[in-house]
Amino acid sequence: MKSRFLSNILLTFVWVALTGGFEFLNFFFGFVVSFLILWVITVGSGEAKYFIIMPKIIAFLFFFLYELIKANIQVAYDVVTPTFYMTPGIVRVPLNAETNMEITLLANLISLTPGTLSLDVSDDKKVLYVHSMYISDKEKFIDGIKNGFEKRLLEILR
Repeated sequence: MKSRFLSNILLTFVWVALTGGFEFLNFFFGFVVSFLILWVITVGSGEAKYFIIMPKIIAFLFFFLYELIKANIQVAYDVVTPTFYMTPGIVRVPLNAETNMEITLLANLISLTPGTLSLDVSDDKKVLYVHSMYISDKEKFIDGIKNGFEKRLLEILR
């Protein structure tokens, strides 16, 4: 998978050098074209993991950016308005993540979004304790983490 990614990056830089345009859109177009070329070359060879994982990574990045912007707006709105809309609390989130890396990445992604903070992991690594500034519905909050960050992260890592 690493060699496919490095080949994709190398072909992207070759594209940029040949076209002479150093704009973001040219880099992006070169990346997409080289991705498609590598995909066509490896169809049927059994080495297609990169071509399954990369779209999931890109989708995850967009999902994370969306959640990050949404949380920033929510916290900023609460800060600039005279009344506080916070309903803080600590929630037990059951985990499907099993390895230390999966749990650590999930906890860090949760902590990176404003208004939430990963506090602790249970000794048996089955539960993550999360503090949030906005918990109006506990089940909805847990479902948002389980079907949002955790599900997408585990699709990439497994």
